[in-house]
Parts: sequence; C-alpha cells; structure tokens
Amino acid sequence: MTSCADQNDKWASYAKPGGWNDPDMLEVGNGGMTTEEYRAHFSIWALVKAPLLVGCDIRPMDNVTLSLLSNKHVIAVNQDKLGIQGKKVKKEGDLEVWSGPLSKNRITIVLWNRGSSSATVIASWSDLGLNPTTLAMAHDLWTHSIQDGVKGNISSYIESHACKMFVLTPH
Repeated sequence: MTSCADQNDKWASYAKPGGWNDPDMLEVGNGGMTTEEYRAHFSIWALVKAPLLVGCDIRPMDNVTLSLLSNKHVIAVNQDKLGIQGKKVKKEGDLEVWSGPLSKNRITIVLWNRGSSSATVIASWSDLGLNPTTLAMAHDLWTHSIQDGVKGNISSYIESHACKMFVLTPH
C-alpha cells in the first residue's frame, strides 16, 4: 500500500473543484490488506481528494468494509467545498503526517505509521502551519471522539500500517 504515498511528491496538485488527481481505484474490500491498512488507504484517498470509487464487488461486502466506505466524516473531507488537495507534510522514517486545508478554517490531518511496529506519530502545529499557541478542537474521524483545547501538537500511538485521521478546528 505505498503507491499513493510514494507518488505524493511526483503529483502535480490538480485537485480543485472541477479537476482531481486519480491515483487509481480504491482497494478497500478487495482482499490482501488488514482493516487498518484499508482505513489508511481510504483516509489518504480522501485527504488527497482522489475520486472515491468503490473498487470491490459490493455483493459480498461485509459490514466492516461497508462501515469504512460509508464513513460520512471521511467522505466529507474528500468532498469539502474548498477542494484543496492535502499532502505529506512530515516524514520521519516510516512515520508520516499528511495534512490539508478545509473550508471554515479547518485542517485535516492523517497520522500514519507505515512501519512494522507500533509507534507514536506527532504533528506539531508548525508542521501544520499553525501558531504554537493556537487552541483547537480535534475530531477523530474514525472513533468519532472529540477533544477540545488541543494546543501545540497532536499525537497518537498508532499500530503498524494504521493511521488516525482528524479534523482540527482552531478557536
């Protein structure tokens, strides 16, 4: 599951209303990946504003795959009216931070562990273009939890090949 990430630096940013990058079809539900890998795949596709075209046979789709592909908060990131493609903003070994602007002065973030062991991934406010004193509300798009008063950075302990996806709303 490296094609999207590895090609990030090679893509021209065509993502805008009326024009979108298309890294290939979604693999979610096709077999060969873990649920966490599918979640990361879908998160990155949404962040880079790639078309979210289901690439698996929907007839035998299980509930886990359906819940991944129908997460309305992740889909909203993909379809945000600002339409600006997110990108990789930090890489430390196998740990990556991807981010992009959203409408209403919000920011989407994916903390991604592409490594073979669990690790803490940290996005500092400077990685995201925020003032270090900015307070924000962080909405975890996969657990649907909300944390208010986040300041300076956002971090998560992330399993191998997994990610966390947030929308930050600065106060």
